[in-house]
Amino acid sequence: MKAILITLWAKVKASYWFVPLLMAIGAITLSFLTTALDYRLGTSWINNTNWLYGNEPEGARAVLSTVAGSMITVAGVTFSMTILSISHTTSQVGPRLLNNFMSDKANQFTLGVFISTFLYCLMVLRTVRSAESPPPGLSVADAEKLELLGAFVPHVAMIVGVGMAIASVGVLIFFVHHIPETIHVSNIVARVGRRLNSQIDSQFPARVGESTDADVKTPVVLPPWFDESAERVVSEGTGYLEYIDGDGLLDLASRHDLVLHVQVSPGDFVTSKTVLLLASPKEHLSDEAVEGLSAMFVCGTQRTATQDLRFLVNQLVEVAMRALSPGVNDPFTAISCMDWLQSALETLADRELPSPHRYDDDQKLRLIAEPTSFRAFASLIFDQLRPYVAADRNASLHMMDMIGSLTVEVRSAEDRRLLARHACALRRECRRAINDTRTLTSVSHRYRDVLRLLTDADQRIRARQTGHWN
Repeated sequence: MKAILITLWAKVKASYWFVPLLMAIGAITLSFLTTALDYRLGTSWINNTNWLYGNEPEGARAVLSTVAGSMITVAGVTFSMTILSISHTTSQVGPRLLNNFMSDKANQFTLGVFISTFLYCLMVLRTVRSAESPPPGLSVADAEKLELLGAFVPHVAMIVGVGMAIASVGVLIFFVHHIPETIHVSNIVARVGRRLNSQIDSQFPARVGESTDADVKTPVVLPPWFDESAERVVSEGTGYLEYIDGDGLLDLASRHDLVLHVQVSPGDFVTSKTVLLLASPKEHLSDEAVEGLSAMFVCGTQRTATQDLRFLVNQLVEVAMRALSPGVNDPFTAISCMDWLQSALETLADRELPSPHRYDDDQKLRLIAEPTSFRAFASLIFDQLRPYVAADRNASLHMMDMIGSLTVEVRSAEDRRLLARHACALRRECRRAINDTRTLTSVSHRYRDVLRLLTDADQRIRARQTGHWN
């Protein structure tokens, strides 16, 4: 249940309708409050206020009708502008960035302001009442005996409505400025890059102390009897894995005295035959336990960034690949993507990867789940981009610079050797894709600098102090 609620709340927050809906409900509530205040205050207060002018019922209706009509028209134009800009931009940078535009709080707030102003004026308009007149043909004495309703103009509610209309004009000006700023490719890349860094910060703890070249990652070790006694728990649905409730799995494993080995990661595509985890011993597994374990995995129709860092990496990689395609040929956008990817790798290198083993309160092994490693992230970035980068001089040189800068910052000797292998693969790919001798010479020169950083600790220290490595 927790996993379902978390993913549902993430989808609601990212939806385009959530904020406008809350603002619309608030506007309707405000209309009831202001009209109730008008009934309590009456009209005498406005007659004693020199800088305010009261309206007759017909004038009040005209003002409220004008504001309501104009707001719903502007709301339609605003929605059209948003959809048009989203359609144009996603065709350039990739459809997987559509959710980033839909979840933009400024776009949601703008639509909410116009909708709420429209609904507020509509709700107040229904309370405006003209004075009743006696039916024709009655004598004066009979007319005086009738209880006729007097005119009612909600002056407080009207002042609030006019204020909301003025505020809506300011929001419209802001929106006209915000749309081109939103679809600027540099801002798109920066938003994804910042979110990626933020997700890394939230999912991985800060490193305590300095790691050394002798640091060895803890291998995933299963009990010797695990394979023979384990039972497979398969997926109940088909789709992309959005969320895994690790705390829920640990609690179930403790209650049923199980050891669980998770086989999938957020972002993986699972089918009804995909093994989610292995549970041992199988004798402790009841039908209720299997259903509970399956409920800890939530699938959806698309990948999300709730737990899937690879999804954010792939968004930046996709923008870079499209920018380097022959039809676009925009290496500087690709360079911007690589800058943010470099920042993410540097952030990840400074983080302590959690242990794959999780224990209960009695220090018994209950859950084994391998975290996403620096190696996996580096492969996801460099291996996917290399064929596109290698064909462009600017992009290939920048990627080699990126690898060199990471070699300076990365503390683990194993990760530095990994970066050197990616640099070697990039140089080899450039030799096949580029014919220009000067470009190949520059790539080879920077590759040799990367190798010197790998073997010379003093040079790495100097590079950290000066900020330059080549």
